[in-house]
Amino acid sequence: MNCRKSLFITETVHSEAGHAAPEPVTRVAAIAVLDNPAAGRFATDLADLADIGLAFGEAFAAAAVDMLRRAPVAYGKAAIIGVHGEVEHAAGILHPKLGKPMRAACGGGEALIPSVAKVASAGAAIDVPLAHKDEIWSFNELDTMTVMVADAPRPDEILAVMVFSDGGRPSPRIGSSRAVV
Repeated sequence: MNCRKSLFITETVHSEAGHAAPEPVTRVAAIAVLDNPAAGRFATDLADLADIGLAFGEAFAAAAVDMLRRAPVAYGKAAIIGVHGEVEHAAGILHPKLGKPMRAACGGGEALIPSVAKVASAGAAIDVPLAHKDEIWSFNELDTMTVMVADAPRPDEILAVMVFSDGGRPSPRIGSSRAVV
């Protein structure tokens, strides 16, 4: 994994729509700006990207979880591919191996880790989807955290993101179980 820069963004939400949250919600994004070895060519074997995703998770997931105020309950992941790459490069980083270190860092994780990806220029923002780590039908944790890095990704880079949260939305009122249709 060739990493040009890494950063952590911590946000704590104390209120929503003028109402104090029952408990502040902290979200931490671990971000790495990585070289894209598949940029500029159509690669059929993306195994090297899966290994990069694993290395990213192993290097940063536990540190992100340690920055939370409480135990993690939600997570998500995302990638922005520089314009010399393709969205399939994000699939290589995000899906085959990144989940294992994310689940290890948050003490489990029975549910699918939501993800999103796009190809964009440096400075683009991405909304990282969040969901409960163990119960996908727990609606209170369905949320996003928006992240961006002003100088990334450059055309031959990938901006990889993991987000962990110690709570759901600050003032949820929808419910935490499967909706009745």
